[in-house]
Amino acid sequence: MNPSPEFNPVPVILEGEHVRLEPLEISHADDLFEAGNDEAIWRYKLVAQPESVSDVRTWIDEILKSMANGREIAFAIIHKADKRAIGSTRYLDIQPAHKTIEIGWTWIGRNYQRTAVNTECKYLLLSHAFEKLGAVRVQLRTDMRNEKSKRAIERIGAIKEGVLRKSHTTHTGYVRDSVYYSIIGDEWPAVKQRLEGFLGCN
Repeated sequence: MNPSPEFNPVPVILEGEHVRLEPLEISHADDLFEAGNDEAIWRYKLVAQPESVSDVRTWIDEILKSMANGREIAFAIIHKADKRAIGSTRYLDIQPAHKTIEIGWTWIGRNYQRTAVNTECKYLLLSHAFEKLGAVRVQLRTDMRNEKSKRAIERIGAIKEGVLRKSHTTHTGYVRDSVYYSIIGDEWPAVKQRLEGFLGCN
């Protein structure tokens, strides 16, 4: 029996049919400002909608500092056909001692929502976490009010664990409740098959 791989998440490029996830950089700022110029994307986020490309650069710079400390790994979502960044997603709450990780902070430009983009992003991140890193648990969470996000998480087969009440304060001062979901290693083969079905994989 082969030993499980060392749980050591580092920035990588994850390649799919529709999207490529590449480590977030300042060079993505212009594309991300354009993709994120939609109030609905930021309605349930903890941070306010960027009002300029400069705001996006500042936001990315803060994320890069967190990445340097090993607290998270942020990706730009590159739409391969359009050759541009259309959103962002992250690994966060990385706990090497427990081999657990969270997928979150995912947002996608309006024109690419309700397409294969989000499903493929989750497929790439989950595959890497379970099959390359050896994760035993992947966590997802969202604002209790965000019905669209809850449906999307439940659609991929994640199990609802419960609600953490008054867990985070948003940029408006609202103190939100967060719904927590997870997928554990034993469940990954079935979730993988489900996602491949959505994506039309052979």
